[in-house]
Amino acid sequence: MARQIRIDQIADLMEEEIQEVVKLTAISWTKQVKEETPEDTGTLRNAWELKIGKLEAEITNRMEYAEPVIYGNNLPPSWGGEYRTRKGTQPGFPDRIAKEISVNEVPSFIAAFRRRN
Repeated sequence: MARQIRIDQIADLMEEEIQEVVKLTAISWTKQVKEETPEDTGTLRNAWELKIGKLEAEITNRMEYAEPVIYGNNLPPSWGGEYRTRKGTQPGFPDRIAKEISVNEVPSFIAAFRRRN
């Protein structure tokens, strides 16, 4: 049976739903990006930081070489102007992961929240 709420409770319920979806999405994204981060030593992979706020999440990687490895921007001279990783990673893989999560996971996060409430 669905939870009965008054009309004046809708905003609070929607805020609660958004918080849950933001949290689950950020956790899933961080996990998947860490798994796909090309690395030999684990330093870049372990440098991902996740901060979950009330209605937003911030995910960062402050390693100086993160941008070239992750997005293929500002390549170091030693790369000879060509993006390459030892694992054949595609530049911009975090964006691909975000798109996949938005299509494949977010709807189920929303549905699960609504079933519980």
